[in-house]
This record gives sequence, structure tokens and C-alpha cells, in this order.
Amino acid sequence: MSAPSSKNLKWIVSFATMLGTFMEVLDTSVVNVALPHMKGAYSAGTEEITWIITSYLVANAIILPITGWLGNYFGRRRLYLFCLATFTLSSFACGLSPTLGIQILFRVLQGLSGGAMVPMSQAITLEAFPDEEQGTATAVFAIGVIFGPILGPLVGGWITDNWSWPWIYWINVPVGLVAFFMANAFIEDPPYLARPEGRVDGWSLACIAVGLGCLELFLNRGQRLDWFAANEVKLYAGLSALGLVLFVWRSLTAKEPLVDLTLFKLPEFAGGMLLTFMTMFGLYAALIILPLFVQTMLGFTPTWAGVVLSPGGVASVVAMVAAGLLVGRVNGKLLLTAGVLSLAWSTWILTRISPQTSISFLIVARIFNGIGMGFTIVVLATASMVRVPSPSKGQATGIYNLMRNEGASVGIAAATTILANRAQFHHARLAERITATNPALQQGLAGLKAGLFPRAGLDPASTGQLARGLVGAEVLRQGYYLAFVDVFAFLSLAFLVTLPFVLALKEPPKGGGGLGALH
Repeated sequence: MSAPSSKNLKWIVSFATMLGTFMEVLDTSVVNVALPHMKGAYSAGTEEITWIITSYLVANAIILPITGWLGNYFGRRRLYLFCLATFTLSSFACGLSPTLGIQILFRVLQGLSGGAMVPMSQAITLEAFPDEEQGTATAVFAIGVIFGPILGPLVGGWITDNWSWPWIYWINVPVGLVAFFMANAFIEDPPYLARPEGRVDGWSLACIAVGLGCLELFLNRGQRLDWFAANEVKLYAGLSALGLVLFVWRSLTAKEPLVDLTLFKLPEFAGGMLLTFMTMFGLYAALIILPLFVQTMLGFTPTWAGVVLSPGGVASVVAMVAAGLLVGRVNGKLLLTAGVLSLAWSTWILTRISPQTSISFLIVARIFNGIGMGFTIVVLATASMVRVPSPSKGQATGIYNLMRNEGASVGIAAATTILANRAQFHHARLAERITATNPALQQGLAGLKAGLFPRAGLDPASTGQLARGLVGAEVLRQGYYLAFVDVFAFLSLAFLVTLPFVLALKEPPKGGGGLGALH
């Protein structure tokens, strides 16, 4: 898109692309809370119904790195409109799907079209703003990216509680129509966008599809199948490694590669991609684990969990706006360090959780998390793209969003695995103390029996069994509390590990609202 001369045009374009981004990212999390309802509707088991999520993530991962090539080949505006239309129609079809297999088919179409839509949204938004306002452009894009996973459980929970699960898809239809008509009216292709010569490199496409597709399958199926204890997971791991290695080799040797890996020769881009992966690892894991704690340990519904944690979303938006204005005016390393430290602190204070944890305590933690999220994402995304040539913007944004997605997937897989393993560990250690010779246990059981016997009207033997059952349930509950503490401590450490890598980014120039050029 040519540099806009109208101040209003850039905001109209960015709003249109932000709608598409928000809609796509929302669908990565909004479905989760509706899965139990879909199980009943399709008479499906847990293993079968989770393919609704897995199929979407696999398709998303496959399309992201090749979006830049597709945008150049078909035209960015044309491809973006096609993806918007496909995503909207697929959303409508998902809600009407009579069988699970048909819904999975349309979820794949959603994942392919939505995955291509996000990096194009970022590239179009960056081009709509002048160089000195790239920080602001990144903040606008980031609002769509961040609000999706924050509002997903809240929106999904409210819809399934008050309407019915097909509406989690149908709410995309009016948003998609508005975004389509706005994009059709105001988005144009930039003059420098050149169609690549020759045909698509089929070998690169096959390798990246196998590599990233199997990587997502490995990450999403591994926890359920006990990782390398299952041959299926071993197969996914082997095929993923083989596909990615062959893809890198093909990209470096092909005359017209599908993905331009020479972008990693730019130190700002390479450092930014590494930091993006590392920060998204902890950030998205925290966004999953904290609502899980609120719902499973404190007993909140998905809707109320979203309400309780929503102040963090407001803090994210405020921080993004502030970061967009400060980028280029304040040392980028200081902004990024402040963001990472805020993320580390927000997870570290959560290691103090207990059965008496107050809602205000959780809100404070989420606010710090939101502040860190806003500063980190805006600074990283802006700094990474500083020296990327305009014709390569589409390729660069595709790689950026791939690193964001894969960092999130790896982080969530690691956090949920640690939670399950540490819960077993702590339960075993606590259960070791549940012995007949433990005086504290015997005293506690006596107190329970005394309290239960007159109320329940049970005989002494039944009361004793009930008391021991309550003790066993409490041991299991305490084991999970300790496991959540371990996960939050791990995530805090993961954020701190990223701090030395901040040095990989060069400092932005002083003055102006964007990064212009790093030196």
C-alpha cells in the first residue's frame, strides 16, 4: 500500500486489519470452553473433540511462513480479502456443521485463511503509517493480537452459558463483513509489490507443511499421550525434525525460495525473532495457567474468571498505547527490560498463592502482566521490522507471527506438562505423611469424625471412611496448589532468562515516534 497522505486513512486501514486479526486470534481460545457442549452434540470422546482445536492450530502454523510469498504472488489486497471472506464463511459453516468431521474440515479452512490474514494485517498496518509512527502502528496491531486470548474464554464462556455453542462461530460473521467492506474500500497494494517469477517451490511447501504440522501435533498431543511413551508422539517428533531440516536446506539452496531466510542476517530481525519466541513462551503460558487456577482451584466459572482477570486486559491496552508513543523517544532496551521485568514479577508474586488467595491479589498480578505484555510486544515487533526492506515486509511479518505462535505453543505445552508432573510429585510426597502413626493426622481425623457423626447421621465406620476421603481429597488439592506454585516460579525464571538476549537488539534513534532505523 502506498504511503497514505490522509491522516484518517491510516486509522481506517488499521482498524479494518485489527478487526481481522482480533477475529482470528479470538478463535484460537474461544472454542476451548465450548468443547464439553460439543462433546454432547456430536457424541464424541475427549480425544476426538480436541481435534477441533488441533486442526485449527496445525493449519495456522503451516500457512504462516509462506504468507509473504502468497501475498506477493496473488497480490496482498486480493489475498487478504479472500482470506477474510473464507474465514467468515468457514465460521458460519462451523456453527452449522452436522458432524464432527465436517466441523474439523471447516476449522482447517478457518486456520489456513486466518493464519494468512494475521501477518498480512501486520504488514498492511505498518505500511499505512509513516516511518516515524511505526511504534504506534505496531501497538494498533498488537491490540488485536492480545485481546483475542484475553477475551476468548470470557466470550466463549458467556456465549455457551447464555446462548448455544454455534454462536461462538457466528459472532465472527458481522465482524467479518464489516472488516471485508472496509478492507475492500480502503486497502491498496503497494507499488513495489512484485509478483515472484516461476512457480511455487513445491518441495519447500511440502517440507514446511510436514515440519510445522507435525510440530503442532507433537505439542498438542504430547501431553495427552504422555509424550515419548507413545509411538504416535515419537512419529510426530521425527517427522517434524525431518521436515524442518529439509525446509531450511531447501530455502538456502533453492533459486526462488518460498521463505527468504536471509532476513535472519539482519541482527535486529534475528534477535527480535529469538526474543519473540522466548517471551511468548512465558506470556501465553501464564495466560492459560492463571485462568485455569482461578477456575479449578477457586471455583470460578469461565465467564467470571474472565471478568476477574479483565483488568489485566485494560492494562495491556494502556501499556501498548504508551509503548507506541515512547518507541523511538526512549531507549528501546530500557522499554523492553521494563516489560520483561514486569512479566517476571507478575508471575513471581503468584508463587504466593494459597487457598486464601484474594481476588484483589490476582488482579494486581494480572495488571503487572498486562503492562509487561504491552511493552514487550510493541517494542519487539517494532524493533524486529526496522531494517526489513518494504518488499520483504510480508515475509518478515509471516515469520514473526510464526515465532509468536510457536513460542506460545511450546510454552503452553511445557507449563501444562510441569503442572501435571509436579502435581503427581507433590501428591506423592504429601501422601507419604498420611500414616496411622502420624499424631497430627489422627487428631485431625478425630475432629472430622466428631463433626460429621452428629450431622450426617452415619454410623462410626461410615463416618471414619468419609473423614479419610475428605483428607485424601485435601491432599490432592494441596498437591495441585504446590504444582501451580512451581509453574509460576518456572515462568518467572523463563522471563528472567530472556534479559541477556535484550542486548541482541540495537538501540533505536532518539527523537521521532518510531524506530526509523536502528544503529
